[in-house]
Amino acid sequence: MPRFRSILDTMPAYKPGKAVTSADGRSYKLSSNESPYDPLPSVVEAIAEGARQVNRYPDPGAVKLTEAIAERFGVPAEHIALGAGSVTVAQQLFEAVGEPGGEVIYAWRSFEAYPLLADLAGVKSVRVPLAGEDHDLDAMAEAINDRTRMILVCNPNNPTSTAIREAELLAFLDRVPDDVLVVLDEAYREYVRDEDVPDGLTLYRDRPNVCVLRTFSKAYGLAGLRVGYLVGHEAVASAVRKTIIPFAVNHLAQIAAIASLRAEDELLERVDTVVKERTRVRESLIAQGWTVPLTEANFVWLRLGDRTLDFAAACAAEGVAVRPFAGEGARVSIGDPEANDVFLAAAAAFKAS
Repeated sequence: MPRFRSILDTMPAYKPGKAVTSADGRSYKLSSNESPYDPLPSVVEAIAEGARQVNRYPDPGAVKLTEAIAERFGVPAEHIALGAGSVTVAQQLFEAVGEPGGEVIYAWRSFEAYPLLADLAGVKSVRVPLAGEDHDLDAMAEAINDRTRMILVCNPNNPTSTAIREAELLAFLDRVPDDVLVVLDEAYREYVRDEDVPDGLTLYRDRPNVCVLRTFSKAYGLAGLRVGYLVGHEAVASAVRKTIIPFAVNHLAQIAAIASLRAEDELLERVDTVVKERTRVRESLIAQGWTVPLTEANFVWLRLGDRTLDFAAACAAEGVAVRPFAGEGARVSIGDPEANDVFLAAAAAFKAS
């Protein structure tokens, strides 16, 4: 048999959110933090027109998309690096900093891909337990040593939905050595409504060791096309661009992302609708007797402990797929009102059982 890296024998596969179907044929997928809305007509039109050129390779530098992002956020184009979704940009970051003996720090539980990416890059994961549902930034700062290469801060945090406020984050950044890269993973930034939660694109500007991850998968509704990007100082962005697979951001993805930026006002109206539903779902769960942390993302988190898998099974019986983390809790995406109502009914029935 061929010989492969030994780490593959111990690595669990990434588990994407699954769909389920009830006995009467209902199916509501609230397990993947996707937008519940179809792409806007103007975006669909741009994709359809772009399909006429799929016999050609995409622009490897994604120049037009890079320029559109730079213009939208008021950052230099050379500060931007792209990838096939923000998780792939994160992988590029791991490849850029990873070397034998290096360490990467992140909160746990946080985004499920972090440990997989660390293992593949050959770096050691330093998982710092959450303080309740929040990042323990003091403990993360204390975990830094001369082997630390990168720190990931997921804000808002996936899956617990909580967000770090500005004073706390700035105090943490001040404790990080200049040669340690801090990655602010802001995949859910568009859903943030707490004005005390900082925008990483503001923070990074005078901090050369800070960069920001964003995605078009969530609020922009392009999860199926895979477009993510990093904003950081030129040295960081350049290193990440060196680790990208050629043509990773495909032609239609580039076109759709540009069209989405042009239609951003209309898209963000949909985000406002999701935020309103988020508030309704959380308040309804609290009224049922659940403890639900404040959420700044497009999902809610229920700390269920050893009841987690039973809760997920009860929801599945009603046709609602949620994302369970065995022994810990369940993450539930905000869907359209019908899906949310079915979930709330399932949660109420489980609470009463």
